[in-house]
Amino acid sequence: MQSLEKLKPLALLLLRVAVGVIFIYHGYPKLFGQTREAMQGFVHMGFPGYFVYIAGVIEFFGGCLLIAGLFTRIAGLLLAGEMAVALWRVHRIIQDPLAVHNYELPLMLAVGAFALASLGAGVVSFDQAIFREGRSSPRKAKSKN
Repeated sequence: MQSLEKLKPLALLLLRVAVGVIFIYHGYPKLFGQTREAMQGFVHMGFPGYFVYIAGVIEFFGGCLLIAGLFTRIAGLLLAGEMAVALWRVHRIIQDPLAVHNYELPLMLAVGAFALASLGAGVVSFDQAIFREGRSSPRKAKSKN
């Protein structure tokens, strides 16, 4: 198991990149592509049309932040929250929890984003370089010895 622990930085990097790419892919058209069509879709689902901009900003820029590993915990929490709303209001997970095919992608994205919010970006990230997130303080290191 110790050898798997050494792979944790790589696993967090891969998770950040994969989840980030998917969110960028879904956020880009909301902001820079088919905004009008997305707006109509949001209205059809019972949301105000301007929510397309909120979702687009969260998905596109949140995905970019995840890939960079910058403000990962905040971005992950916002993205997980957005996916929780999508699961509840759009994919209707409560009405038919056995119809997994209807909500598998948003569920996986919500869980992945929440995992990143909980665990942080890992060693290979701007969070680590700028904020020294995850490093133990000298005081903690001394008390371990």
